[in-house]
Amino acid sequence: MSARNEAVPVAGQVKIYSRAEHNVSRSQISENALKVLYRLQKEGFDAYLVGGCVRDLLLGREPKDFDVVTNADPDQVRKVFRNCRLIGRRFRLAHVHFGREIIEVATFRGAGEEQNDKQVLNKEGRLLRDNVYGTIEEDVWRRDFTVNALYYNIKDFSVVDYVGGMADHKTGTLRLIGDPEMRFREDPVRMLRAVRFAVKLGFKLDPECEKAIHNDAQLLADIPSARLYDEAIKLFLSGYALQTFEMLRHYGLFQVLFPATENSLAVEEDGFPRLLLIKALENSDNRIAEGKTVTAYFLLAAFLWEPVRILATEKVAQGEVEYIAFQDAASEIIARQIRSTALPRHISMAMREVWSLQPKFNARIGSKPSRLIGHPRFRAGYDFLLLRAETGGADPELAEWWTRYQNASENEQRKMTQPPRRAQSNKSGRKRSYHKKANDSAAKTES
Repeated sequence: MSARNEAVPVAGQVKIYSRAEHNVSRSQISENALKVLYRLQKEGFDAYLVGGCVRDLLLGREPKDFDVVTNADPDQVRKVFRNCRLIGRRFRLAHVHFGREIIEVATFRGAGEEQNDKQVLNKEGRLLRDNVYGTIEEDVWRRDFTVNALYYNIKDFSVVDYVGGMADHKTGTLRLIGDPEMRFREDPVRMLRAVRFAVKLGFKLDPECEKAIHNDAQLLADIPSARLYDEAIKLFLSGYALQTFEMLRHYGLFQVLFPATENSLAVEEDGFPRLLLIKALENSDNRIAEGKTVTAYFLLAAFLWEPVRILATEKVAQGEVEYIAFQDAASEIIARQIRSTALPRHISMAMREVWSLQPKFNARIGSKPSRLIGHPRFRAGYDFLLLRAETGGADPELAEWWTRYQNASENEQRKMTQPPRRAQSNKSGRKRSYHKKANDSAAKTES
């Protein structure tokens, strides 16, 4: 029997936790999710909450969304709900719309032992399309981690556990269902999900999972760069960016996502550039904790700043004008980066603007400062200058000058941007000399 078959849960292993044995309450569940669950049950189908919402409810957290799973196929779900749309190609899903809230309804996925026209794998064993439906026992296998494979049954309000997920909840362990090596080969992005969940939940990774990540990190290089960009955004804009960064580096995953940045981190000068990146991650986490917005382009600009700076410095040494050198370096670094994570054009353009503003902050005389302060990205560029100054990459006096300048009145700004006064001109000196000679001549005549 294959390792995969051995890992598939069977009905005899199921453990059902009654309502008295868990803390999930209907009062914590979205009213619209309850409507979907009850309606499916009324129509004669099985209906469960599953995944992250059950996990978060057990941890006493408010779920971001509520996912439903059922034995009804997508077309049957659509017949039950008029406000339903079917989406997805790799695996068809039903989205039931209630205004702005969408309840996602999935059909139990099958074990898929036999490939057919509904399931397609590539030569590495990675799933490309998967519309094989099955039973709840088979669906459990298709989940990734045990703590994400708990089912809340609306019929009797119990939690159904086939894989020891409740025990892992109690010990704070993130464990893959099945053989980690095989599961990561099916979908290497699961390695990133493992890091994200471990950091978010404060769980420790199961030792077998850790070992597999160390061995299989380079499998991420075969994932489409557009998908890796989406995963990177989830990783670093979740409020745990600094912890995520450290864990990704520990497992060798960060170098796959940002190879140029990883290479630059190997060369440190008094803690820089790593200090800049760490500070940017800390600031991002603090802003999210305070309920403030965080822009992806600013954080990504911090990730790639050091590779851009190094390359621009090399180009200046070869005779390029500083401003042009930064433009060319930005183009080259972004071109390399999109091979790993496909930065959308609007993101890369904003990053370039933040970088290109940095040399311009050195000009503080004449009309250039007033023009710069009117730039659409001035605030982001200024914040980036502050970040550089705070971490040793720019003159603190320069950052302090720009802080004063943007808060000064127009009259004060004009004074701040005037050129330094020169010594009294020769012309004035000549005038004084002429008058002195004229007076001396008149005195002699009178005598």
